[in-house]
Amino acid sequence: MKLAYWMYAGPAHIGTLRVASSFKNVHAIMHAPLGDDYFNVMRSMLERERDFTPVTASIVDRHVLARGSQEKVVENIMRKDQQEKPDLILLTPTCTSSILQEDLQNFVERATSTTNSDILLADVNHYRVNEFQAADRTLEQIIAFYLPPLDPYSSSMDVLPLAAERQHGPPPSQQAESQDSGPSGEQKFSEQPSANILGVFTLGFHHQHDCREIYRILKDLGIKINQIIPEGCLVTNLKNITKAWFNIVPYREIGLMAAEYLHKNYNMPYIDRTPMGLVETASWIRQIRVFVKGNEETYEKYIDQQTRFVSQAAWFSRSIDCQNLTGKKALVFGDATHAAAMTKILVREMGINVCCAGTYCQQDADWFREQVQGFCDQVLITEDHTQVGNMIAQIEPAAIFGTQMERHVGKRLDIPCGVISAPIHIQNFPLSYRPFLGYEGTNQIADLVYNSFTLGMEDHLLEIFGGHDVKTVITKNLSTDQELIWTSSAQNELQKIPGFVRNRIKRNTEKFARSQKIQQITVEVMYAAKEAAT
Repeated sequence: MKLAYWMYAGPAHIGTLRVASSFKNVHAIMHAPLGDDYFNVMRSMLERERDFTPVTASIVDRHVLARGSQEKVVENIMRKDQQEKPDLILLTPTCTSSILQEDLQNFVERATSTTNSDILLADVNHYRVNEFQAADRTLEQIIAFYLPPLDPYSSSMDVLPLAAERQHGPPPSQQAESQDSGPSGEQKFSEQPSANILGVFTLGFHHQHDCREIYRILKDLGIKINQIIPEGCLVTNLKNITKAWFNIVPYREIGLMAAEYLHKNYNMPYIDRTPMGLVETASWIRQIRVFVKGNEETYEKYIDQQTRFVSQAAWFSRSIDCQNLTGKKALVFGDATHAAAMTKILVREMGINVCCAGTYCQQDADWFREQVQGFCDQVLITEDHTQVGNMIAQIEPAAIFGTQMERHVGKRLDIPCGVISAPIHIQNFPLSYRPFLGYEGTNQIADLVYNSFTLGMEDHLLEIFGGHDVKTVITKNLSTDQELIWTSSAQNELQKIPGFVRNRIKRNTEKFARSQKIQQITVEVMYAAKEAAT
């Protein structure tokens, strides 16, 4: 835990609350002081849902500090149990209230005896994990609460055969049997190939749109969606998870721990590949074919049809528009899933040079380096947005693909930015259908990439015909050094330079002036900087 005025990943309790508010009929109680209770406002503003956010803050104030929190927390749990009648009440502290070192598990045990709802204390270390890690752990904890590990003796005898059957389909004798849950070790899975989608939840980057695209592809392949977890899922239905043949984890930030838990305890296979881009989507579908023992020719025909007629990205990559982008420099930064996938798409499918790829998910640093190896010039793993900003200013890419913060940096440096990852603002919660995964997602990404690059002719035409985007002298940079003075003649000379290279020439001139300890930039200094650069 550290003090910061801006972070890529929020504190742990935000991840826990995102998971809890994604489930249906689950209520979260946040044990926190005033100031930590902004989640309700944030979710209501960004998601723009009709329903109220199911989170109640049990405020820690001076009265609570004087006599202890137990009475107030238990009272809030009992009140919400009577008012909302939820299936589950999830209690979570924040990093601030955790300082009190209170025995919240004792509060839960006391409240359990007087309520009808299940009550669970979020098992998260608020000092050591961030928003994504807490969300991943909370989802695993809730699933394990309703689907506990099987007895090791029954596991070895009953569950292992089920794992083999999942790879080859149910035997004919089982197809006529009831699909209801039986005793431990007797769980039947669906007759039709089916899958669970783990990790789609509230405030995710285009999660709702991605889920619809995955649903469309699976439906085309004859695969049924068993459950989508946690978004819109009832915790009382979690016992039916093992009816699915396999699990799908679209984003490694959340859902991977739950998938590994189900694989370890119930031998459920899972796919953790992200179907983002043409190449990765085709590989994802082929991996599904292995799980369901589908016909290879049928699946390859489907991939070909979708690549040629649903996705326009393959055609676009061969068009003159995309060829104009070949060799241009780009910087990619975001969560591990989207940054790695975007790096591969830019290099492998569009011929763009990624000079730097990075992520703020430090827990996935090794995985990220392995994924982008050979696709970028350098890798940046950091949670400090100023390091990313300095890297952008140093490299001066033609375009940035990053988060909301990189978008702000790009505006300061006059470098276009396409947003590909959380954290994001409200404009990246579109009402229209804009997936990033699957074949429809390839069209969205192609548009984003092409529209993110500023074409030289665009600025030139704006200068000729005028418009609100005409640039005067560019003064945007990340440095706070204001000692440099441009003479009027130097400014006039700078205006004669075409707009699409003017900003770079200005920064190079200022860099030369600082290196030579020159405070006033004249026309002669500009030409000297040009000679030094060549």
